[in-house]
Amino acid sequence: MVVGARSGPGEPEGQGPSVGAVEEEAAVDLGKSPDEGGVPGPGGPADESGSGGSRHGGGSGGGSGKGAQAKPRSFWKELPILIVIALVLALIIKTFLVQAFSIPSDSMQNTLQQGDRVLVDKLTPWFGDKPSRGEVVVFHDPGGWLEGTPSTASSNPVIRGFQDVLSFIGLMPSANEKDLIKRVIAVGGDTVECKGTGPVYVNGKPLNEPYIYPGNTPCSDKPFGPIKIQPNHIWVMGDHRQDSLDSRYHQDLKGGGQVDDNQVVGRAIVIAWPINRWATLPIPSTFNQPGINTAMGLAPSAAGLAGAVPLVLWRRKRLVVKARKASTTQASSDV
Repeated sequence: MVVGARSGPGEPEGQGPSVGAVEEEAAVDLGKSPDEGGVPGPGGPADESGSGGSRHGGGSGGGSGKGAQAKPRSFWKELPILIVIALVLALIIKTFLVQAFSIPSDSMQNTLQQGDRVLVDKLTPWFGDKPSRGEVVVFHDPGGWLEGTPSTASSNPVIRGFQDVLSFIGLMPSANEKDLIKRVIAVGGDTVECKGTGPVYVNGKPLNEPYIYPGNTPCSDKPFGPIKIQPNHIWVMGDHRQDSLDSRYHQDLKGGGQVDDNQVVGRAIVIAWPINRWATLPIPSTFNQPGINTAMGLAPSAAGLAGAVPLVLWRRKRLVVKARKASTTQASSDV
């Protein structure tokens, strides 16, 4: 019953509205608590489960009320899903984008130290990019280069299994893969040689190699060449020349010490670990000196020749036609 309501016309002062009006008003306000200005149902104050104005929106005559919100999943239920997503993403990145490799020896000092972790770009080779002179590349053993090299896998089966899982998804370098890391000195079509203490010559141009380990000479321990590099192959050497079993030492094997481009995993682009050794691995400027790229040096001449041939043929044809017309005109005038 609404307190203080005035009566309608013809009704005594102070008399409340009819029962029907009260029921109608109660139906409108059903579902609100007394604190919110609602009117209790006919049975008195609303109880927790009552049919007349339940706090939870219940009752046959009430409105829908606010639906119960879905309870969020707990962190422990979400964690396995997050782990699976992270592993899938890591596997995709390792397969197509970048992969971590560990430096196992001193053959690339001082550019790379034993134990460094480098990130290798595996994306560009998918688009047909070939190794370039001066790049530091990781490549699979072409055959016999790592013969007799002990494995770095742990003797503990649990640790070895854990390492295999992490290396599979790219979070840890593999201890089973037979990979090497060296610097590309020459590519397919180049001629490379080194006599005495050096320097190394590529296509007749001497290399200035400040990255060579202090105290080393370019090739005094193993002179070579001149050697013509096969198409789609590379000639590689370590920066620590007197401690690197590179292309120079495998000329008696298949390929003559040259590495097939298809064996190249990718280019090492950055030292990622340890933090205090973080650095990029750019191409030294000596590999950009004029004239070192014989293929590019011949390209303008070849293009000029290719453009000149049609022009000469066209001019010759015009001269022949002109001569024939002149001969025909002369014959007509003689007649």
